[in-house]
Amino acid sequence: MVIAPDQVADPLAGFPVQELLEDFATCCRSRALDDREILLQKQSKVFFQISGAGHEVLLTAVARALRPGSDWFFPYYRDRALVLALGVSPLDLLLQAVGSALDPASGGRQMPCHFGDRARHIVSQSSPTGSQCLPAVGCAEAGRYLVRRPELLAAGLHAAGDEVVYVSLGDGATSEGEFWESLNTACRLHLPVLYLVADNGYAISVRAADQAPAPISELVQGFRGLAVSRCDGWDYAECRRTAAQAVARVRAGEGPGLIHARVTRPYSHSSADSQAKYRPGAELAEEARHDPIECFAAALLAAGLANAEQLDAIRRQARAEVAAAADAALAAPRPDPARVHLHLFAEGSSPRAPSASPVPAPAAPPTGEGTEPLVLAEAIRATLFERMAADERIVVFGEDVADADEGLLAEVEGKGGVFGVTRGLQRRFGSARCYNTPLAEANIVGRAVGQALRGLRPVAEIQFFDYLWPAMQQLRSELATLRWRSNGAFACPAVIRVPIGGYLKGGAIWHSQSGEAILAHVPGLRIAFPSRAADAVGLLRSALTGEDPVLFLEHKHLYRQRDCADPFPEASWQLPFGQAAVVRPGQDLTIVTWGATVRLCLEAARRLEAADEADVEVIDLRTLVPWDRELVADSVRRTGRLLVVHEDVLTCGFGAEVAAFAAQECFWSLDAPVRRVTAPDLWVPYAPELEATVLPQVEDIVTGARAVLAA
Repeated sequence: MVIAPDQVADPLAGFPVQELLEDFATCCRSRALDDREILLQKQSKVFFQISGAGHEVLLTAVARALRPGSDWFFPYYRDRALVLALGVSPLDLLLQAVGSALDPASGGRQMPCHFGDRARHIVSQSSPTGSQCLPAVGCAEAGRYLVRRPELLAAGLHAAGDEVVYVSLGDGATSEGEFWESLNTACRLHLPVLYLVADNGYAISVRAADQAPAPISELVQGFRGLAVSRCDGWDYAECRRTAAQAVARVRAGEGPGLIHARVTRPYSHSSADSQAKYRPGAELAEEARHDPIECFAAALLAAGLANAEQLDAIRRQARAEVAAAADAALAAPRPDPARVHLHLFAEGSSPRAPSASPVPAPAAPPTGEGTEPLVLAEAIRATLFERMAADERIVVFGEDVADADEGLLAEVEGKGGVFGVTRGLQRRFGSARCYNTPLAEANIVGRAVGQALRGLRPVAEIQFFDYLWPAMQQLRSELATLRWRSNGAFACPAVIRVPIGGYLKGGAIWHSQSGEAILAHVPGLRIAFPSRAADAVGLLRSALTGEDPVLFLEHKHLYRQRDCADPFPEASWQLPFGQAAVVRPGQDLTIVTWGATVRLCLEAARRLEAADEADVEVIDLRTLVPWDRELVADSVRRTGRLLVVHEDVLTCGFGAEVAAFAAQECFWSLDAPVRRVTAPDLWVPYAPELEATVLPQVEDIVTGARAVLAA
């Protein structure tokens, strides 16, 4: 039955009655789930609860305009009614609430209302507020890229020409910088992104008036191309029409849209909150007048589309369905603790890959005839050319990575990054595959996350390691966690290239720091740190054909050093992660190092040998996650002594991990205490004399080696 608008002057006119009743039932199921979870939490059968109450009508109305399995969804924790309307069952949500092994969103790894459903394109949700906005933009970019490449669609990737990327957040989360960075890119690129901002007036206890000088729908007016709509989230008809118009505009390719919806919050923020502590009773009573389910019921009754008995029956049925689902969830199997380590990395890959060659240095990689040695920067550049030609899924982006504006390419040399590593990629592969981004590191990494989960192979460049920190939210909370938090349903094989380190003179604090240990502390990230050209080629090939996120650290001082140059390896050769190299065999002392200090350690070893003091073995780890424990252990068992050398600061540097491993696993082989030679706990200064004092020098390594040998 469909009521035509001219038959009755009623707000619900024009909507199929069956859809109205289905949506009312979905709202009731959503509220019943909140109530049941609150009860179970009080009984210690659910361990946390966060409510979607007050948002139900808005979300079911918006869901009517969207297409699960075609559109993409980046929800936030109050979107319970949305995912129910998209087809997720109450049982699925309760399995997550009780932390069951059968939780389809995360296998018991995530808190309740952290939604995820691969088949319906509901991307596994993280907790940081607003961080989902940048991956949503990257997802929309990937959809546009894929739909224009039939060969990639034929190869199994998926995109629809009129797909919409939905991303939602509360009004409080619009204070996050990542929200604004995402709007910048969505509008500049005219992307099909629909933002839904559900405004309940509070960010936990912080009032909207303390968050911003004006409502979000006013603050975003300066973004050209962004269509802004407003509605009251307790008015089903208004929400339904607003959403239909907004989605239709985005779906037609007219650019992004934002719906600012007022909603209520009848329950406290979560089970850890009591809003009675900061909201007056009169305010809560006034808000209760706009309870969306009661307003929806009143509208149905006023329109004569249902009677009170029918609506009561729907409510009872919803509560019964949820009660039965709760019983089933509580009876479901618990997670197996032995499986908690699974899906941190791709199946079949281990963070502790064994060494293929325990003692001698691996043979040089095969090279083509007549291949001239390439320095590190040119080897990386050549690898990007090679892999982009072979795999159209690879896109390269970051600050300054393109050559120039397309209209100027015939007139100028082109930049290709501040170190020239990406020079020529835009000319060869076009601006769709090599392009500049805003000066916003979170934007760069977040977009890489969204592209990678769609099946692309983004290679994102952060211009200097020293400026990586604005992207830490995206690196740690989105990129590194996606496979694990989704229990293997989603993957994120992005490569983040980062020039790192000092020894260049003049870089000072902001262009010369290391800090790899901070990233090695993040589970789920692979970290490469090559010290010569051939290793960089082999590791970058492995990164671009693997299924895990990779932080690819490139030491700036080594970019043009001739003694780190190598012939370009044959295309079939790759270097596995977790395979170190014995770059100098020895019998009296093991030095473990990586990056720029490899060259310094080799020189120190030569001096010690020339002085007839020691025969030193030098190991280049090449990758830090995973790192080659077996090769290091074998060497230490033969030499009986260990010195760890790195450019990063002493306290909590990655060398502490190597030293702790040796103390635990090689204790009975050690003839002397393990020592470290590192930078002190200082920033790298500007003046060359001061830089040389802070960063490890050959003399420091010789002194450290002598101390170990004398012990």
